[in-house]
Amino acid sequence: MRAGLYSVLLALCLAGCGSLPATQQTPYLPPGVFGAYQDNDVGGVNFASWAFASPANTRNNPVAAAKAVIALEYLPGELRENPRWIRMDAAIPYRLGQARAKVEQILGISPTAPRQLIVNALLAVAWNLQNGNRAGAMQALASPVFTFPPEQTLAILANLPYVKEANLWTSRAEDQLYTPGGPWS
Repeated sequence: MRAGLYSVLLALCLAGCGSLPATQQTPYLPPGVFGAYQDNDVGGVNFASWAFASPANTRNNPVAAAKAVIALEYLPGELRENPRWIRMDAAIPYRLGQARAKVEQILGISPTAPRQLIVNALLAVAWNLQNGNRAGAMQALASPVFTFPPEQTLAILANLPYVKEANLWTSRAEDQLYTPGGPWS
């Protein structure tokens, strides 16, 4: 009886650590986008902080660049809307949104494209490239979400330039995760 009660309590606690359902500002991500044992919030912050720290981290790796952009599409809304992050500095999601706009401009992502469509297209690009299906990746890049031709967008992903705003604010979000008194304390 007692073991069953503990199991139910553990399940409820773990469910509270997940992300919220998709909204207009926060797209849905399938589990494990940023690693098998990481939730998408923490994994997205960690991955984006690493990826945007230096162009060398994603150079010639469009899969990693696509995942970094996915994190940047996801995090501003998730960090603003999920009560789990209420103690995070409110400037972080706002500034991540500004960094997202800059990265979208670099990649030629339509400013009117819904976040979920952007994420779906980038997930398809990453998955297809990871599995050696270049034609599938090019088809995903032909989505109306992207305003540049597929080859150009892929070339940008393979050589993502330094984006100061993305570097600064993903690093700041990561710092907050691991600072005493931060959102997890």
